Amino acid sequence: MWNETISKDLTVITVVAAALVDDQSRVFVQQRPPEKTMGGLWEFPGGKIEPGETAEAALIRELREELSIDTDAACLAPATFSTGMIGDRPLLLLLYVCRKWRGLVMPQEAPQAKWVATHELFSLDMPPADRPLVAILDALL
Repeated sequence: MWNETISKDLTVITVVAAALVDDQSRVFVQQRPPEKTMGGLWEFPGGKIEPGETAEAALIRELREELSIDTDAACLAPATFSTGMIGDRPLLLLLYVCRKWRGLVMPQEAPQAKWVATHELFSLDMPPADRPLVAILDALL
């Protein structure tokens, strides 16, 4: 039985993220800005789905805003998901793998960003919702 206390607002916050994979099978991660919640932690790029958006449209928008790259829905392969909490609200994080995009990956807000081998993800300090994705991503790639 699930005993976590949650607010009366059970609206799930749905977030999409991309595991961008380069031609050396490295994955892109970026550090959250210090002024944001969970500042300083490493994460996959992405963000919240806005009302009326599909998950793929939200991820395409987020990649354009965060990294100045463009991709197509056909290039986003659903990989896995995780659940968790943001404060007292339930969270659903959908992870996609993306190997094709247009433009150079140029982080717009992240203080640091890097390409890492999947096994290196295990040693990064990541948000709780990202952490369960690492082993699955490592097995997939």
